[in-house]
Amino acid sequence: MQFRIGELAVMCGVNKETIRYYERLGLIPEPNRTEKGYRMYSPQTFERLNFIKRMQELGFTLHEIDKLLGVVDCNEAKCRDIYDFTVLKIEDIQRRIQDLKKIEQMLTDLRERCPDNKDIFECPIIETLMDTQKKADVYL
Repeated sequence: MQFRIGELAVMCGVNKETIRYYERLGLIPEPNRTEKGYRMYSPQTFERLNFIKRMQELGFTLHEIDKLLGVVDCNEAKCRDIYDFTVLKIEDIQRRIQDLKKIEQMLTDLRERCPDNKDIFECPIIETLMDTQKKADVYL
């Protein structure tokens, strides 16, 4: 079974331009064309698009997905390359988690500076942020 670009876009929940963009990047193969020039996509392209979308949902960039697909498409040394890729991605995610924990702690600290009366004119959160900015400006 073959799909036209509009059908594929609906099935995958993307727009047609996204599919064309992925073609230009080489993330999906160029489709066969009918005599009238319509793109016709295979079920494998449908699966590949769903894989790309799922990887994006998990936080992978298109560049990372391209590298991963390059390993998947190559029959040599798949396991080692996938393992190395996975290790690097885990390290990246752990760094991001640490950064998010720092941001969470900063926001929690700011929230605790708020008095019970939230209708006051001066906001301790804004004052604290402004003081931080003033200190940063002094060092520049």
